[in-house]
Amino acid sequence: MKTINFPYIALALSSLLLLLILKGSEITTDGTTQIPLLTLLVFNEFSFFVTAIGAYIGLKECRIAGFKSIYALASVFCLLFSIGFMLLGIKLWPL
Repeated sequence: MKTINFPYIALALSSLLLLLILKGSEITTDGTTQIPLLTLLVFNEFSFFVTAIGAYIGLKECRIAGFKSIYALASVFCLLFSIGFMLLGIKLWPL
């Protein structure tokens, strides 16, 4: 796999994992989440790192090879997803 395609893969994978995390974090009638909390946190952390790496590779490639609109958009969405996963992880973490 070429690293130039990583932002696209990271965006697709993180979109699916975001849906899984949001659906799994719904609280059931007995007060627990549908997916165990530790599993949700692992999925969230994995998604954070994947999107952060995708944003880094994408923005670095845009700077080196020049601006391509779709590629830059995927890189910016990876950056936004990375920030979103960081905030979601803080929200999920029991204090």
